[in-house]
Amino acid sequence: MRSIVTDSGAFERALAQVKGASPRPEFEVDEAPAPQRLAPSAVALTADVADPEAEPATGRFVLLHDPDGVEEWDGCFRVVVFVRAALEADLVDEPLLHDVGWSWILETLAARGCHATQLGGTVTRTAGRSFGTLADRPAEGFVEIRASWTPVEAEDTGEVLDDLGRHVEAWVDLLAHASGLPPVVPGVASVTGRRRQPRR
Repeated sequence: MRSIVTDSGAFERALAQVKGASPRPEFEVDEAPAPQRLAPSAVALTADVADPEAEPATGRFVLLHDPDGVEEWDGCFRVVVFVRAALEADLVDEPLLHDVGWSWILETLAARGCHATQLGGTVTRTAGRSFGTLADRPAEGFVEIRASWTPVEAEDTGEVLDDLGRHVEAWVDLLAHASGLPPVVPGVASVTGRRRQPRR
């Protein structure tokens, strides 16, 4: 890993960028208590869908900072995101859901012009069916997306190349995908109807 130590004001500048983000208006974004043990400095946000036309969705964004750098991150900053959304009945058993969920991450980062490395994550589906006297109820389920990445930093100073507000906006765009809202950012593929159908 590069031997870079960021200056003492790096996190304060990153924090200002995070708080200056302009996410989609269909979501209510609030600051939340940040994790205390993962890094010397951190900020956390939560978001919930406020649009009645969308599927219920919630999410969390965390920016971690260690001025000494972390080998596993390959940098001094790390973004960690979580998204959970209800699934429409016709998508509960969709076999390509996991692949499509991962493609949403790649698309939203690219659409916002975010430069990221060391990207990893998981897409999880939970589903339930009712039986007996409840058999008439439709199948229900949720998709959960967990991902983390390192914003690309300048080789000489360790400063993040992007405005980190764009990473916040990409996370909210990911929430929009999961909740079935059509994309508003150029370069992101449109949803069929209200929710994109996985391509076979």
